[in-house]
Amino acid sequence: MQPDTLNIAVLVSEGQHPVSGRARRAHQDACALELALSLPPSLNGKVSAIHAGDPEQDALRDYLGMGIDGLTVLNQTAEDDALAVLTPYLSEQQPDILLTGVRAECGEGSGLLPYLLAERLGWPLVTGIAAIESIENDEASLLQALPRGQRRRIKVRLPFVASVESAAAEPRQIAFAKARRGNIARLTPATEADLARAEWTLSAAKSRPKRLKVSTAKTAADRFKQATAKAQGGKGQIIRDDPQAAAKAIYDLLVEEGVLRK
Repeated sequence: MQPDTLNIAVLVSEGQHPVSGRARRAHQDACALELALSLPPSLNGKVSAIHAGDPEQDALRDYLGMGIDGLTVLNQTAEDDALAVLTPYLSEQQPDILLTGVRAECGEGSGLLPYLLAERLGWPLVTGIAAIESIENDEASLLQALPRGQRRRIKVRLPFVASVESAAAEPRQIAFAKARRGNIARLTPATEADLARAEWTLSAAKSRPKRLKVSTAKTAADRFKQATAKAQGGKGQIIRDDPQAAAKAIYDLLVEEGVLRK
């Protein structure tokens, strides 16, 4: 037995391209919406997208371009607490499944929102899922993504909160016409200032140098291979030797092969 109409809510946010910095749909949030839209028609699922923030963000229309009819925006500023507007709204709507990304691409990006929402709503939480296999007797069978491509099957009772990992199916392409035609419903709930955020000092993050692997060679053939190898992209290596490493490696190799004598 399952609900006559399965209500699925997906929390979406504005993302940021990792190279250009251009505003876009957040990848994990788009994966969560794709997972909801890809459920079989037999489940009779009704998908709704929710965003807490500025309704004028152009990136929000990327989600409309995925095929949903509309998107609900709970209007608030960046200094407001998202939990203060999401918790009462979700308590009123009572979705059967609440899907989120693992963490946001902009702002705090702490990944705590699914945990805090599940705690306030009193619902179970499953993190990093890759698929929803089935829903029967008010119980869902989920596949949780594990390292090295492994999967764990988890069963959970409705309603529940689940964060969707990037290992889920890639989101569909954006249809420009649907993105323009889609409706954004603007709600103005009571907001609360994020007191913890007000005490922070924000600054640009600096990338830290990574420790490179030191390569060691035991034989003359290995030293020759290292001295003459071309540099390749990806993981770097440091070869510690004297400035005449290439010549010395060639000489040692010829001695071992019997071409030269010491």
